[in-house]
Amino acid sequence: MRTRVAPSVICLAFVLFTAPAYAQYGVSRAPDRATGERYHFEISTNFWNPTPDLIISSEALGIPGSDIDFVQDLGIEQSRFRQFRAVLRPATKHKFRFEYTPISYNAVSNLSRTIIFNGIAYPVTLPVDTSLDWKAYRFGYEWDFIYRDRGFLGLVLEAKYTDVQATLENVIDTQFVHARAPIPAIGIIGRGYIMPNVSITGEFSGFKLPEGISDDYRARYFDFDIYTTINFTNNVGVQGGYRSFDVFYRVDDDQGALVLKGLYFGGVVRF
Repeated sequence: MRTRVAPSVICLAFVLFTAPAYAQYGVSRAPDRATGERYHFEISTNFWNPTPDLIISSEALGIPGSDIDFVQDLGIEQSRFRQFRAVLRPATKHKFRFEYTPISYNAVSNLSRTIIFNGIAYPVTLPVDTSLDWKAYRFGYEWDFIYRDRGFLGLVLEAKYTDVQATLENVIDTQFVHARAPIPAIGIIGRGYIMPNVSITGEFSGFKLPEGISDDYRARYFDFDIYTTINFTNNVGVQGGYRSFDVFYRVDDDQGALVLKGLYFGGVVRF
């Protein structure tokens, strides 16, 4: 998936840099930060309703696995998940960030074709009980190298950790594959205030492990997020936005291409 980030970054930069430059020509003023920018600790919880596009394959016993589409082949449906985010801000331009998104799908369906999973054939004659558990973690550091009262532009360095387990079960057999993939990432974030208490934030981060480094391990992770925050006070606000995950991993003989994208809504508190 290719995400177009430039329009969002340009809009945020315009809002940020068209703010009045009171400090020019020797004129100074006291800081007048926007509502919601005075805090040291921030917690937010969002409800995300993404559209899934999930393909996983697993080889075992020298038998190549099928590329299994968990939507078309196994019948999983769009579901809503909760996201948890926390930010520690010891100084104005420095933030330590954590995010956790538990993702879970379950479905029972009749196959339209025979599939091979973990060396075992699942025929069309038997229904399959499917479960997919995906835990997505982000541990990051953000440096806002440009900071104004009405917005900022920053660099993001983070480690993303993907933990995926897929299980297929019928009356004959149960098979599962479990993959863990730590992925470093670098990105950019920008925020601009269109009103004193209303902001637009855009963020993009990602990493792709160059091919040829390892035949047994490959990884790609692209993460795009754009959202609006309405702050009722410095301590309480609501958020709404659009989020996209694009993850690919290959660990030994197992691989997966996992894409989730959709709208989310939630709340934020600060101290």
